Amino acid sequence: MTGAPASATGGSGATPVRGGKLGTAAVNQASLWNIANLLTMARLVLVPGFVMLLLHNGGYDPAWRSFAWAAFAVAMITDLFDGHLARTYNLVTDFGKIADPIADKAIMGAALICLSYLGDLPWWVTGVILFRELGITVLRFWVIRHGVIPASRGGKMKTLAQGTAVGMYVLALTGPLATLRFWVMAVAVVLTVVTGLDYVRQAIVLRRQGLAAERSAAAQEAVEAAAEAPGSSEGADRVSGAPDRVSGTSGARGAAEAER
Repeated sequence: MTGAPASATGGSGATPVRGGKLGTAAVNQASLWNIANLLTMARLVLVPGFVMLLLHNGGYDPAWRSFAWAAFAVAMITDLFDGHLARTYNLVTDFGKIADPIADKAIMGAALICLSYLGDLPWWVTGVILFRELGITVLRFWVIRHGVIPASRGGKMKTLAQGTAVGMYVLALTGPLATLRFWVMAVAVVLTVVTGLDYVRQAIVLRRQGLAAERSAAAQEAVEAAAEAPGSSEGADRVSGAPDRVSGTSGARGAAEAER
């Protein structure tokens, strides 16, 4: 009747509660549609567009391949920025953790498969790179409960070499540049294999350390449990035996006084 606010009357009121829920939902919505996730989404959208540009007009039109290269370059550039922005400005989300590696492998896999389909790149090169990338993804899930293997300098060099080599193959290069792209791709393949083997080694070491830590923790818990169980029973025996010892001592003292 007085029209006083809920805070003035001593109650919280239903309206602030509903507003709080709406505020939380708005914050969650804003956290999803941040700049890092938008860049990742843009990279995912670029994948089908890149494929259409690369394969347009039979896949051998220099103009359309230049457009395809531009789309590929934009995808690679956004790959450099989205992760950095997410870590720097605390924009890491579950969506980003899942979508970012998918977008990376989607654009690279699409480029490799299309180039091999057009006959520009041997299929074994595509197979080696894709096998390594998919294998590393499986290894991440294999050791994720034990820890995360940080990105190494070799891994960053591998990504740069792959992006440069694939970009050069997307362009319709001839002459010395065509020879140069062959050697750049050779370096990318070598880095792909070497860093993949190193990642396997690190994953095995990390898993062994994690299992050893789990066994040590389990053994420690077993020792503590075993120590607590006998200790509690001994304490009970001591408590229950105390009156008997007291009564026995009193009886002995009474007998000695009677003899006197």
